[in-house]
Amino acid sequence: MQAFAVPDLPEIRPGDDLGALLAERADLSDGDVVLVASTIVSKAEGRTADLADFDPGERAVEIADGIAAATDEQKDPRFAQAILEESADLLLTSPFVLAVTQFGHVGVNAGIDRSNTGGAELLLLPEDPQASAARLREAVDAEVAVVVTDTSGRPFRIGQRGVAIGWSGLPATRDWRGETDRDGRELEATVEAIVDELAATANLVTGEGDGGNPVAVVRGFDFDGFDGSATLFREPETDFVRQALEEWSYAGH
Repeated sequence: MQAFAVPDLPEIRPGDDLGALLAERADLSDGDVVLVASTIVSKAEGRTADLADFDPGERAVEIADGIAAATDEQKDPRFAQAILEESADLLLTSPFVLAVTQFGHVGVNAGIDRSNTGGAELLLLPEDPQASAARLREAVDAEVAVVVTDTSGRPFRIGQRGVAIGWSGLPATRDWRGETDRDGRELEATVEAIVDELAATANLVTGEGDGGNPVAVVRGFDFDGFDGSATLFREPETDFVRQALEEWSYAGH
């Protein structure tokens, strides 16, 4: 298997035909997995905003004041309002905001970015990354899979890693349940998050900051022949960590 970044892509602007650009610049082959950073998907789809676009309501002011009290850092209630408008639910509001996006991803600040925004103050996640991945896959003249990626922190560990927020052309997971380990024991719980592992692989070659490349290609990964599911995000009734967070409140430093 090979993983490589696509170099020399131009700065993406609202309205750009990202699919045509990938077809032109990525030199794709059938069977490739194309991993596209959500930042350029959002830019092409016009998902940029400024703080002035958001009029903070009472809830936003309450969240901003609560974070300021917990962290001794002043928080802009307009940013809190942006998070609220991009969220289906809030799991934490202090000492930071952990939000469930409208499409089911859980992330800090609903994934709203304030770096590499292309000149705007805020870069919002794509409204429907699954649909974005499907459109990009359809636009590319090759039999490929497409994964829209983002970076996300991890509970219990320091640092961020790549995760998938939208995918098309491959299953999200590989289900190992019912198969056996090397000792002959039947696997009962192992479901491998394939699209997340590919997203993390892409992050290794694309980089971060001002030297990053927003598109990577994984070639030679064989995802045929195994049982999988299109589902990646847990349902609330089976997500026990989410249930615990909804009952927990931050008590201080």
